Amino acid sequence: MTVLRELALPELLVALPLLAALVSLVQPSRPGLVLALSQGAQVACAVALAATVWTGGPVARAVGGWEPPLGIVLHADGLATAFVLASTMLMLGVGAFAHLSSELARVRGPGPFAFWPLFHLMAAALAVLFLSRDLFNLYVGLELLTISAVGMVALGSVAAATRYLLFALMGSLAYLAGVVLFYAAAGTLDIDFLAASGGEPTVVGIGAALVTAGLLVKTALFPFHAWLPEAHGSAPAPASALLSALVVKASFLILARLWFEILPDAGPDALMQLLGLLGACAVIYGSLLALREDSLKRIVAYSTVAQLGYLFFVFPLAAVGGASEPIEAAGWSGAMIHALSHAFAKSALFLCAGIVVTARGGGTLEHMRGLARALPMTITAFGLAAVSIMGLPPSGGFMAKYLMLTSALAQGKLALALVMLVGGLLAAIYLFRPLNAAMARSDVPEIRPVPRSLELIALGLALVATLLGIFSAAPYEFLQIGRPAITGEAIP
Repeated sequence: MTVLRELALPELLVALPLLAALVSLVQPSRPGLVLALSQGAQVACAVALAATVWTGGPVARAVGGWEPPLGIVLHADGLATAFVLASTMLMLGVGAFAHLSSELARVRGPGPFAFWPLFHLMAAALAVLFLSRDLFNLYVGLELLTISAVGMVALGSVAAATRYLLFALMGSLAYLAGVVLFYAAAGTLDIDFLAASGGEPTVVGIGAALVTAGLLVKTALFPFHAWLPEAHGSAPAPASALLSALVVKASFLILARLWFEILPDAGPDALMQLLGLLGACAVIYGSLLALREDSLKRIVAYSTVAQLGYLFFVFPLAAVGGASEPIEAAGWSGAMIHALSHAFAKSALFLCAGIVVTARGGGTLEHMRGLARALPMTITAFGLAAVSIMGLPPSGGFMAKYLMLTSALAQGKLALALVMLVGGLLAAIYLFRPLNAAMARSDVPEIRPVPRSLELIALGLALVATLLGIFSAAPYEFLQIGRPAITGEAIP
């Protein structure tokens, strides 16, 4: 493993997709080959990086040999590496689905020619956001991610893409203004140097507030969620899968680094409780809106609004040190496992929705009727993914919500615990509706042929979400590598 630590694995995870984006522009006729070579190499690099972090601890590499604060460090701790590994695996699966599906060919305008460069640029942006430790470098990654995500949404709806772009620009302006204030107060933008240098409290406080506001918009937390259902519901199924699984998680991860690593002692309790309250509102509001929808993709999109709310329970559960630190660590770990399991489950749900649209020519609940007999593998994948979203055993969603629920009850935060239970019940109701429709007919409906490979990809992603719960000890322990000290010792 010593040899692996010397390899430029973090740099390759950024450089490979940038090269693939360029190649896909000059060789648009071979997207499958570019995907296989580029994304396959990225998965290999991510696996090697995970093995290195598992055996030897966090990996830090100064880009170009320039050390901070002048240079930029790519830092892979357990959290960053887990997200890198998940994102490379997801993008390989979703990319294969996009290549084998006929959905992109039905898109008006540039279609596949535009999708693949955007796809690879998104992979590069995600690697930057998960591995970087510099606030301005993170801003560049956020903008690259926004450009690629908005472009993908525009393939389905220009109106939805425009709304998304306007929200994203407001979030970017707030984030950049906050970064300027951080630099004015501390003279650096490196996360580790910022954590050590402090700075004038008022300026740092205003900067942190602006950065937080900008990231809340990009994460689509209630009440800044208005762009998400239209964007995720209108985009092609592979794009929707990436948007819901990965794009909104990147900004949340930066927000977690801000309050657990840069300013672990500066976050006022009122702000942490407010973030938790907004998360609770998201869980209930998104679930209720999902209940009234008839479109399968919009049900899944509003489910994303709700499930993102659980992530923000990490702030009231884990942002306060004290005697109960192991319990707070459980809240932190539960939120991060939820982000990972939700990524696989939600991507599977959107891919299943894409299969339904291809097979039946539409994506309403009426189009779902009887599909359990016509597309049993697709409905199995949908059901497995739904189990994780509901938070039922033995899924990764269950383990995540169990940890957060344990933390909430141990700290006497009964309101958060109640919201988790009610949110799980509402998720069961709105996801049971399409499952009930799929099993409603005794006859087999007529469908257009769907390649079995598409069903296998969706089933594979749903199985990963389940395996995260069955073999939860390994991902739990991996996340503890380099975990912020503010959350104390983990529960053994």
